[in-house]
Order: sequence, then C-alpha cells, then structure tokens
Amino acid sequence: MSLIDKKNVRKRIVKRIAINTSLKGLFFSATLFSLLILAVLFYRVFTQGFEHLSLDFFTNFASRKPGEAGIKAAIHGTIWLIAITAPVSIILGVGCAIYLEMYAKKNTFTRFIQMNISNLAGVPSIVFGLLGLTVFVRMFEMGRSVLAGGLTMSLLILPIIVVAAQEALRSVPQDLQEASYGMGASKWQTIRRVVLPAALPGMMTGSILALSRAVGETAPLIVIGALSYVAFVPENIWSGFTVMPIQIYNWTGRPQAAFHDIAAAGIIVLLIMLILMNSIAVAIRNKFSKRY
Repeated sequence: MSLIDKKNVRKRIVKRIAINTSLKGLFFSATLFSLLILAVLFYRVFTQGFEHLSLDFFTNFASRKPGEAGIKAAIHGTIWLIAITAPVSIILGVGCAIYLEMYAKKNTFTRFIQMNISNLAGVPSIVFGLLGLTVFVRMFEMGRSVLAGGLTMSLLILPIIVVAAQEALRSVPQDLQEASYGMGASKWQTIRRVVLPAALPGMMTGSILALSRAVGETAPLIVIGALSYVAFVPENIWSGFTVMPIQIYNWTGRPQAAFHDIAAAGIIVLLIMLILMNSIAVAIRNKFSKRY
C-alpha cells in the first residue's frame, strides 16, 4: 500500500471516529434531556401533591370543597373497569393470535386481517371512544355504564395484545412443536401443553403493558359519557362510574389552586399504580422467560 493510500485510510478512520463520538454525544444529550424533563415532572408532582396523600384522600368522594375531596370513587371505578377490560381483551386477543399463527392459512385474507390489526394498534384512542359510543352506548343501549366503558377499552388495547401474543407464539422454537407431533400429540394438545406455556411470559407481559395503557386513557371514556363528578361507588356493571384520569382532569380544570394540588396527589396515585403494573410485567418476563 502506498503512502498516499495509507493517509487516505487514516483520514477515513479519523472521520469515522469523529462521527461516532459526535453521535454518541448527541444521543447521550437526548437521553439526559429526557431524564431531566421526567425528573422535573416527578419533582413538581410530588412536592405539590404529597402533603395531600392521607387516609381521608382515599376514603372520601369527590367534593366541591378542596379539603374534603377524595379519590375513592375513581379508584373503585378504575378497578371495575380493569375487571371487565382484562378478561375480555386477553381472551379475545390471545384467541385471535392463536388462530392467526397456528390455524389460519397464509393467504391474502389473513394478510389483510394482519394488516388491519397492525393499523388498529396505531389508531388514536378517541376513535375507539366514538366506536364505543355508537355500538355499546347507543346500539346496545348500555348507557354510561361500567360495562360500556370496559368493552370500549377492550377494543382499544385488543390490537396491542394480539400483536404481542403473536410475537410470543413466533418465539417458540419450531423444534418443540415437531417433537410434540412426533410423540403423537394432536395440534390442540401441542398448543395447550407446549406452545402456550412457552409463550405465556411474552403474552402476559404484553397484556399487562396494554392494560396499563387502558388505566391511563381518558379520551375514549369521556366520549362515551363517563361521569366527572361521582359521589358513589359502582355497585354492578350497569352503574355509572369515573376513573382516576377523568377525576384528575376534572380537578385540573377547576380555577382554585387547591384543586390543582389535589390533582397532583391523584397523579401520584395513578403513577404508583402504573409503575406497579409495569414492574409486574418486567418481573414476569424475567422469572418465566426461558431460552431454548
């Protein structure tokens, strides 16, 4: 190699190192900036709302007086909503994923279904609220009930669960299925005893993360007519309800500064619930994931 070629190679190496260093610094700055914004948000919320976290805050209903306002109805409404959303969305989502991955033939129809599921995962949540208002509230005359809200939120997170379940099923090695068939097992026995146990961690992780999104959504429930001021606890699936995001939204819309502090306390409770759900998803993935 001539001296000129060596110099050119050295220049290219120096240039690549400089570009790599610049990009590394850029990405690190972006990460640092994001963490800084998150830290400021947490600091503001906790310093503003921590002093309002008391037993009365969890046992009182919403009130027009800031000192007496609580989040009891919103917590119970959120629990009722998840109690309906979780089984409906998980059963339908996992069932759809099993059909598409294990039974359906790979043709134009299944590709069309797959494309629509992927597109639905990116549709704005308010569109699902309009769908729930048209189908569940008006067509099936469910009214502003917990059932209508739970079914609407199930539609919202159903595409996410389907995609997550499909990815979990695809991660199961084909050798395991062939070994099960070789032992004389039927297709359903292979799915139930081999495929599902191996794919369960990924399915549960995706489902819990999808449910955590449902907990934090507001727009679809406002569209179907969920109440913003509730002084009672839902008694059954036909009762009116509110959830924590709507209650927080209602407090932040009040002109009194005291309600803003109470809204910050509600945000703390909501963040703790979301962090717990996400932590459970991570724990399940780490505990039950297997490498084949």
